[in-house]
Amino acid sequence: MEKIILEKTVKGNIDNNFDRFSKYLDFDYQVFNELKHSSDEVVKCLILEFDKAAITLTNNILIRLLKLSLIYNEMGIKSVPIEKWNSFFNEPNRKYGSLPLGKLIELCHKQDLITKSEKDYLTDSVNKLIINGYSSADTSKMLEIATDERFESQRDHEDSPGLDRSVLKHKIIPPLQSIQIENFTKANASIYFEFVFELIGNIEKRLIEKGR
Repeated sequence: MEKIILEKTVKGNIDNNFDRFSKYLDFDYQVFNELKHSSDEVVKCLILEFDKAAITLTNNILIRLLKLSLIYNEMGIKSVPIEKWNSFFNEPNRKYGSLPLGKLIELCHKQDLITKSEKDYLTDSVNKLIINGYSSADTSKMLEIATDERFESQRDHEDSPGLDRSVLKHKIIPPLQSIQIENFTKANASIYFEFVFELIGNIEKRLIEKGR
């Protein structure tokens, strides 16, 4: 790709998408300041239409958010003198730092950090389709809801010319998997990020309301 073509593409994406996504760059984090840099990076990916990168980094933000939520729920969100940081955060990091997403979701719901509807969406859609699909490159999970398509081709036979009807299995054929993944990614990248971004704000409010 020539530089001038790349520059034109980038400028076009910025012109088309900046107004839609720029609002997320101005969010005032009350608790999870650690997530701002990664969140801003996802916004830039969405503006430039780097949708796979956006989803992959959103996965990271989500898992980090749930771990931080459990840590701050246990230890509180009030400021701690820097000389006490090691002893203060050592135990909660040991407890929650290595937990898988499914366990994090269950614990966050049990501790009233996420609602039942948020838990269900995270379990049924995010963990099953997106996390497995992108982080584990498990296309069978991502394309579980995709349907195989029937195609027809004209083939002449000596005894019975006619239509040969076959079914293409998108879930197992790499070139067709790629097409389905591109479509899935384009349709879900911004929706997924918007959900996680809203979840950040929701959990912040819940922690503040708890008076931790």
